[in-house]
Amino acid sequence: MEFVSKNLDGIIDLALREDIGNGDLTTLACVSPNTEGDADILCKSGGVLSGQAVAQQVFKKVDERIRYEPLVTDGSNVKANTVVASVTGKLTSLLTGERVALNFLMRMSGIATLTERFVREVTGTGVAVLDTRKTTPGLRELEKHAVLCGGGVNHRKGLYDMILIKDNHIRAAGSVSEALKRCRDYVEETGREVPVEIEVGSSIELEQSLDSGATRIMLDNMDTAQVREAVERIRRVPGNIKVEISGGVTLANVRELAECGVDYISVGALTHSAPSLDFSLNIVKTA
Repeated sequence: MEFVSKNLDGIIDLALREDIGNGDLTTLACVSPNTEGDADILCKSGGVLSGQAVAQQVFKKVDERIRYEPLVTDGSNVKANTVVASVTGKLTSLLTGERVALNFLMRMSGIATLTERFVREVTGTGVAVLDTRKTTPGLRELEKHAVLCGGGVNHRKGLYDMILIKDNHIRAAGSVSEALKRCRDYVEETGREVPVEIEVGSSIELEQSLDSGATRIMLDNMDTAQVREAVERIRRVPGNIKVEISGGVTLANVRELAECGVDYISVGALTHSAPSLDFSLNIVKTA
């Protein structure tokens, strides 16, 4: 799965500056600057791979002469102890770029792996598993790519590509109906063709949203019985209102929630709580 980011160079530059500082002292002390070698990148724990292009660019930033050969593509399921890439070049460069490259692979592959577990749980229901904006500051593009690698769907990239009316927006506007009206007026006046979704946390807010003509509704922090009741109410309304669940979703309950007849389930844990996969770089040949 191809990854393209206009911000990638800046992200990597920051990570390398943070790690290298004014020099990789151990490598400078131990390794001859003329020694070349080959190394394997090993995925030590099984899961879904993500981050090959990022790791490759890390090594290129350290030393443009390094040759990075991906052996497995992003989005692939890999078994434990699988070699996913080979890297060739000066050992000083390989060792200096090692940790930053592996950190990106670990983080992104962890997200892809957790996403794939959620997607697998809802197989056959037609429900899309969405991510959220609960991402690591500065790394959103990378983490949302990882979600795609795991079979998930990106909800929104930021505050600029969708309108999502939440509880604080409703309080600020004064009511559900007024918040929806203001957002529709804004879309019409500015010509910004973006989806409009409203979050509801009670049956009262749901009725207000339906009365106000909502076309996409997020059911927030409702249990299975409440979700089922809300979906039944929504489906009695003419039109194709899209329904999303958010809040309190786990691997243990995502299947029963999906079977309530919703369209989307958003899971913040995909990006804020995914455990990293374990990777290592091993020198296999020196010259």
